Amino acid sequence: MSLADYYRILGLRTGASFADVKAAYRRLARKYHPDVNPGNQRAKERFIKITQAYDALADFLQPEETVKNAEKIAQEAIDDGDLIDEETPVEPYQPPSPVRVNPSLSALEQQLKQDAYQQLQELLKKQKYPRAIALVEGLAQRISQDAEVRQWQAITYQRWARYLIGVNKLDKARIYLNKALRTDPMNKSLWAEINRDFQQIDKRV
Repeated sequence: MSLADYYRILGLRTGASFADVKAAYRRLARKYHPDVNPGNQRAKERFIKITQAYDALADFLQPEETVKNAEKIAQEAIDDGDLIDEETPVEPYQPPSPVRVNPSLSALEQQLKQDAYQQLQELLKKQKYPRAIALVEGLAQRISQDAEVRQWQAITYQRWARYLIGVNKLDKARIYLNKALRTDPMNKSLWAEINRDFQQIDKRV
């Protein structure tokens, strides 16, 4: 099974924190434990599956928060009036390049990276930037040694900043452009894009 399968068995989104995994396991264990369902073979099989899923994820995640709360970030965006509306013009979505295999990652880490890449593509395609930022920051925290993940993180910051420029939130856009530069400082093509974004800001001031 993949990490996505384990999360799905526990009823969680890929990339959920260890605290979420633990809470989901406890809730499901209370429901399907054989002691609560004597003689129920289906409940026993379900309990075995959720236990296997918990063991795999617990072994990988470790007992610590690894992903920022996407709902909290999205709520902050709502409060700031930063969510996309249907009338806001945005540039066509350009998906990042396919995921590279990093030999320094474990099989579980590589699978997590692959799963997160798919999610990130969908979030950017749907212009759900706060959720995309939450996902990629959590992934970068979990797989801090992967240069490609840092590149995705920087690109996500830059895409969010470009939207903010479009809705005239220039100070916030500057913050995210600078975060993008700090995250992936050796990416020359990204620097060129960000330079153009800063020029757009200067024209609007």
